[in-house]
Amino acid sequence: MKAGEIAALESVLGYHFKRPELIELALTHTSDAREREAVRASEILIRVGDNEQLEFLGDAVLGLVTSEELFQRLPDFREGQLSKLRAHLVSERHLIRVAQQLDLGHYLRLGRGEEKSGGRSKTALLVDALEAVLAAIYLDGGLDAARQFILRSIVGPELERMDLAASGLPVTDFKSALQETLQAMGQPQPFYVLVKEAGPEHSKTFTVEARLQAAGGQSKPEFVGRAEGSTKKRAEQDAARQVLEYLSSLPRIVVSKHARKGRSSASQ
Repeated sequence: MKAGEIAALESVLGYHFKRPELIELALTHTSDAREREAVRASEILIRVGDNEQLEFLGDAVLGLVTSEELFQRLPDFREGQLSKLRAHLVSERHLIRVAQQLDLGHYLRLGRGEEKSGGRSKTALLVDALEAVLAAIYLDGGLDAARQFILRSIVGPELERMDLAASGLPVTDFKSALQETLQAMGQPQPFYVLVKEAGPEHSKTFTVEARLQAAGGQSKPEFVGRAEGSTKKRAEQDAARQVLEYLSSLPRIVVSKHARKGRSSASQ
């Protein structure tokens, strides 16, 4: 990376590296490292570093700092609530938004093949790079520097956006939220039915229906949520979300606060 690029990224991160080689390593994808090794193979066998080990370390640092912050900030939350909230804050779904806001894709060092296949916008690559950057900050400036970055860029803004005191936890498990809502309403649980399975073994698509049972024992469902997913579980979750949205639209129906929060989370 050029000095100007490093300086621009440091400005975005809010951290100045004493060892700029760490941030360069954090943004080096394996495709670039292996490609450079191949070029040098005729000269001498030298392994070129990539960001995989940094990503491993960054994941651990992120989990520690997030757990510590939730423990201190939310003393009244139970273990299960804290675990769900931490899972959301370190999830790929949340981290990809942070990586995109930091424009990490612009700074990635990719091999030609990965570049051509759109690697700069791939979720997995961006999330891995973000975790590697965390590790680079940790190794360069210590835990306090990493903590400041994590709280400023990853954990703090999301906790403020969620407004936990008013809205409760975000829903990522719509099936559980639907179960709680129907129990509170005194209604029977839905049936989840796999109605279609398509595609080759390595890339299947599953279509699932969540059938809400009608009151009075009628055979025809009151409502059917239908969704596709790369796994049965994902399809079931999306179908359950649709049933929750249907229940929320009914007059005088009070959906659990977790379910209400789930609708806003799903739309983002």
